Amino acid sequence: MPDTHTQVPTRTLGKTGLQVSCLGLGTVKFGRNQGVKYSTGFELPDDMELRRLLDIAQSTGINLIDTAPAYGTSEERLGKLLHHRHDWVVCSKTGEEFVNGQSHFDFGAAHTRASVQRSLKRLRTDYLDVVLVHSDGNDEHIITQTDCFETLQRLKDDGLIRAFGFSGKTCSGGVLALSYADVVMVTFNPLETAELEVIQTARTLGKGVLIKKAFNSGHAIKLSPGNGQLSSAEAAAESLRFVLSEPGVSSVIVGTINTHHLQDNAASVAAFC
Repeated sequence: MPDTHTQVPTRTLGKTGLQVSCLGLGTVKFGRNQGVKYSTGFELPDDMELRRLLDIAQSTGINLIDTAPAYGTSEERLGKLLHHRHDWVVCSKTGEEFVNGQSHFDFGAAHTRASVQRSLKRLRTDYLDVVLVHSDGNDEHIITQTDCFETLQRLKDDGLIRAFGFSGKTCSGGVLALSYADVVMVTFNPLETAELEVIQTARTLGKGVLIKKAFNSGHAIKLSPGNGQLSSAEAAAESLRFVLSEPGVSSVIVGTINTHHLQDNAASVAAFC
């Protein structure tokens, strides 16, 4: 049974007005097991397993769900399984498509609008809380040479999304995105701190910060240099502490389909966040 004593606290997501749990649930593994960079392979869980995972997440205070069109069937499955939509802060993305085992990218206005409308339909909702641009690595080109942000601003003005942002791959791109976006998603963990300036700049500007790859895509045991005695659970807890102790961080997104890992992570965050 879920541990009802564990309660993950919330933080404000920049100036969006959204209150998000310090720990968010990433859902790549809800719908895609091809072309992923996790340390071990996995089978996609059935609906009953996912429903239990979502129930546990909610019981521990987690309200932030992160998905994307590029996560296979993740959006459609969440659309069926997320009851009481208004209890959740749903973050999806645009820009990347994953079809027949391959990713391709489109940041044009037509695709951006169609992508958001498709996400709304798949998730069975009339609004998305956050939409992030899913970068292909050419961060500055996307921001300055495409109309992706302009389109997302129009969708925000239309009430279809509440906030938008950028999930980039470079420090310079992340900093530049903050001139336009409400939220950034950056890679940050004890071994990868190259995007620290993005977090610091976001804090100065009052923008929201979501963290990805806090466990280095499932390699958490490697995130404690010089101490080979830590278990995977201990290393994960230390990584979460490191990330959430950085001023300006709103929430860390951790993808899992393991209920024990989810409960352990929630307990770790609840203990110090």
